[in-house]
Amino acid sequence: MTDKPPPPIVTPCIKVCVIDGTSGLCLGCYRTLVEVASWAKMPAVTRETLMAELPGRRAQIAPEKLAMF
Repeated sequence: MTDKPPPPIVTPCIKVCVIDGTSGLCLGCYRTLVEVASWAKMPAVTRETLMAELPGRRAQIAPEKLAMF
């Protein structure tokens, strides 16, 4: 029996936690608040699917808001 800790959960978080009121997305990682809150409990396949979608969400945020970071 081994007591190896589970592998760390991959996350898109870059420690810029600001939610855009218009799109509802985080300006740092492009996730919604619900996705951020439930990330650790999501099945790995769901997290992987969302990770693939995140870059495309950037276009939902006004460029001037992203320029702040």
